[in-house]
Amino acid sequence: QVQLVESGGGLVQAGGSLRLSCAASGSLLRLNTIGWSRQAPGKQRELVATITRGGITNYADSVKGRFAISRDNANTTVYLQMNSLRPEDTAVYYCGVCSVQYGCHVASGYGYWGQGTQVTVSS
Repeated sequence: QVQLVESGGGLVQAGGSLRLSCAASGSLLRLNTIGWSRQAPGKQRELVATITRGGITNYADSVKGRFAISRDNANTTVYLQMNSLRPEDTAVYYCGVCSVQYGCHVASGYGYWGQGTQVTVSS
């Protein structure tokens, strides 16, 4: 059973920073492409950052230069460092495991998502 646990969300003022964490047991985070997505009320899920098993990262244009995805050395946690936060970043953020060989650049390629953590950015 795949279990992903996100933490680190909260309320922050515009321009502030948060670091989200995604924890999973075993080798799940080490062997797969991991992605962070977000979903705001009434909007589609948006994949914002991904990291491959080889450490290659990719970002949505909306967060490029402000967000950074990384793994810890033990490969038990994936982080999303979010800087220069804007009110439009407000959403529930989820970490997920890509379950397809090709297609990890879109949210539909992810077969498993955690329960999510709320990020609210006030203006």
